[in-house]
Amino acid sequence: MNEKFKIIIPARYESSRFPGKPLKKILGKEMVIRVADICSKITRKKNIIIATDNNLIKKTCENFGYRALMTPKSCKTGTDRCYQAAKKIKTNFYINVQGDEPLIKPSDILKVIKAKKKFRDHVICGYTNASYKEANSLNVPKVLINKFSELIYMSRSLIPGCKNFKQKKKLNYLKQVCIYAFNFKELKEFYNYGKKSLIEKYEDIEILRFFEIKKPIKMVKLSKSSVAVDISSDIAKVSKILGRKK
Repeated sequence: MNEKFKIIIPARYESSRFPGKPLKKILGKEMVIRVADICSKITRKKNIIIATDNNLIKKTCENFGYRALMTPKSCKTGTDRCYQAAKKIKTNFYINVQGDEPLIKPSDILKVIKAKKKFRDHVICGYTNASYKEANSLNVPKVLINKFSELIYMSRSLIPGCKNFKQKKKLNYLKQVCIYAFNFKELKEFYNYGKKSLIEKYEDIEILRFFEIKKPIKMVKLSKSSVAVDISSDIAKVSKILGRKK
């Protein structure tokens, strides 16, 4: 069965670490538009919605032919923003592609879609390998999974821990890639929790709230191409990579 889905790109203007991030230009194009253009390679523009709290972001997206929905500034996370948009959009499930992932591959989005069709009772999230340098960055959420590819924990700290320094540098660290899949019920339960969970607040990682509502999270291995833009210096890093590809 060819199930219907919508892609929602949450785009908040007032990022605490990088204000105005969605509209920062990378090689002449706004970052949120770069992400939307990648999504348009796997589905029509009408199936892509930018959920924002800022009129300038909304107008920019509409100028490029994308649909944008205004959502409250009070949304605690991108997933809460996705819920606000999903209330206005009926479909079988929703793909949340973060607006700060300008190097994601269309094939990775398709992997997440395929996983959601297979594992209907799981929230889906992407991950990939992390270098030791990335693993030591507080800006990079690290991932622990079990043998069933389910999320055990996610942290900005170095996980798994290892007291042997030589072995520590050789561990296979994993990092989150911010592509998610949920159905409407999962989004509603997430939002209706009503607040950030304690561990979600400490780590500043929104997916951890799903632990509080006892929702299993299936992790999907994606390519190594992803470089999230967390701080302003990441713009130069992404621009360099895109320049090499050109």
